[in-house]
Amino acid sequence: TTKSDTFQVSGEGKATTAPDLAVVNVGVAAQGSTVKVAQDQLNSNINKVSEAIKALGVDAKDIQTSGYNVNPTYDLTGGQRITGYTANSNLTIKIRQIDKINSVIDAATGAGANQVGGVSFEVSDKTKVENEAREKAVKEAKKKAEQAAKIAGFKLGKLINYQENFGGYPGPIPLRAAQGDVQKAQPPTQIEPGTSEITVTVTLSYEIR
Repeated sequence: TTKSDTFQVSGEGKATTAPDLAVVNVGVAAQGSTVKVAQDQLNSNINKVSEAIKALGVDAKDIQTSGYNVNPTYDLTGGQRITGYTANSNLTIKIRQIDKINSVIDAATGAGANQVGGVSFEVSDKTKVENEAREKAVKEAKKKAEQAAKIAGFKLGKLINYQENFGGYPGPIPLRAAQGDVQKAQPPTQIEPGTSEITVTVTLSYEIR
């Protein structure tokens, strides 16, 4: 075997992108004296919320039920006596026309949704922006390697290893409406997706000659 000295250098590249997809969770809760009454009320409310969202152009395949629960409520002051039942469910909504996110949330709460979960933004095609950031990172790393070799007086051999890490994609936005408050008059929802800076860090390993 022949021992070779190696040299590592890192570079960082950034690219800016605007999210083109949003995901929001809305919840519906209902109460009733029996399980059936609570379920019937919940199902009616869910259907109203779903129809209101579809009316804005959201496809049915982008509305998914995530969680469906029915639980008894107790009178704790008089022992464990059941006083009724609470049913709740959540809808996960994928919004492909991202400019409609505020309208979707307002339509959902106006139709009976009494909880709103986190909103998250996504980039549907990440390849282009990742390649842009990657190209900048590699260019910076190569430039650093060439400058270091010139200053330190060694020659760069072949590239023997490549590593990269990504960061910076948009995350969830905490958003929650307390039960009952959504029925009061409120100004329209204002959520802005903004832009996200994608960062790629690459590490190049060269042989030293």
